[in-house]
Amino acid sequence: MGKTIAEKILSVHAHKDVSAGDFALCDIDFTFGQDGTSSIIIDRVKELGLTSFKTSFCMVIDHSAPSPNEGVSRVHKKMRDFSQNYAVKLFDVGCGVCHQVIPESGKILPGDLVLGADSHTCTYGALGIFSTGVGSTDLAVALATGKNWFKVPATYKITIKGKLPKGVYAKDVILHIIASLGANGATYKAIEFYGPVISSMDIDGRMTIANMVVEMGAKCCFMPVDEKTLLWFKKRKVNKNKIRPVCADPDAVYEKEFVFDVSRLVPQISIPHNVDTVEPVNKLSSIKIQQAYIGTCTNGRLSDLKVAASILKNRRVTSGVRCIIAPASREIFQEALSLGLIDIFIKAGACVVVPGCGPCVGTHNGIPADNENVISTANRNFKGRMGNPNAFIYLASPATVAASAITGKITDPRNFL
Repeated sequence: MGKTIAEKILSVHAHKDVSAGDFALCDIDFTFGQDGTSSIIIDRVKELGLTSFKTSFCMVIDHSAPSPNEGVSRVHKKMRDFSQNYAVKLFDVGCGVCHQVIPESGKILPGDLVLGADSHTCTYGALGIFSTGVGSTDLAVALATGKNWFKVPATYKITIKGKLPKGVYAKDVILHIIASLGANGATYKAIEFYGPVISSMDIDGRMTIANMVVEMGAKCCFMPVDEKTLLWFKKRKVNKNKIRPVCADPDAVYEKEFVFDVSRLVPQISIPHNVDTVEPVNKLSSIKIQQAYIGTCTNGRLSDLKVAASILKNRRVTSGVRCIIAPASREIFQEALSLGLIDIFIKAGACVVVPGCGPCVGTHNGIPADNENVISTANRNFKGRMGNPNAFIYLASPATVAASAITGKITDPRNFL
């Protein structure tokens, strides 16, 4: 009987043959924490009396970067001191979001098993990596032992066929899929994505889709490792010989299979306060907005900024709307700067902030007021997600967010393309 990608990767790391439903103790290749989770990791490391680690580890300051208050500053100092004392790599303020800077570093590769103390660690499945989020204590155990236990997930196979229509992007596709399967529709499942839409999509788009599989409960996901993947790693100076793609067997057993034809898909909007409550953009055109946010680990990459800039160029953010843009990493910020995108944003009246998570998680750089509507490229719109439980968050693609910033209400981006 053939194996899925998840079964193959976990079998290698467990040093034995495992299948869906089995429990396995697996070697871990790479781990990380961010400033919202690293403080507990550090405490557990000290409680365990560790002086060295049995797996690779790094930390990223991204959720509150730069620090908005003295309490967060104490956490940041704790992380900086720890990184020096334990010789741990630290991506400090300004480096960017963990789910962008870690892949950019070239330290994780297809076939690796990665644990992150952050729920959107599943993003790296876009690069053929088994990556999943865990709690801070679980992560500290991995540092102490080099291992962690897994229940081998069953796998869903999702094929996306057709051709993306004008004005429809990866974000619209994954919102459509989440709405179809539901917030609990893939709980603790691995997902393998296939089809011509995935094949034609760039790595930025694949990361957008992979990032949000956790919003339907998935443990992890995988995209095919192809020439686009290899070129992405080549740009990061990764030796091609180090990349060993893991592919599912032709007779792999899937728990469920889904096919989505997106040829007639229109721009999608996730409405408050559940990600899986999704409507086509034209049904929400009467909703006025007060804030538009482009960024996050979902849609803060260069292709996202390019789309937003193509809409905002020679146009203005309307009066009464705050348009906040946060590149996902310093590398992306620099590329956007060299391409003139930042100039376009500033001339349009947008506010470009330091690479990081701030507005998305409600720590700073854009906390909405009571009863305000925010349209965002983020991955979650739960009540209070952006720091105020009395605000309303709508999720959309960068194109839809940019178009909405111009009109002051939720707007079909196809009107501007």
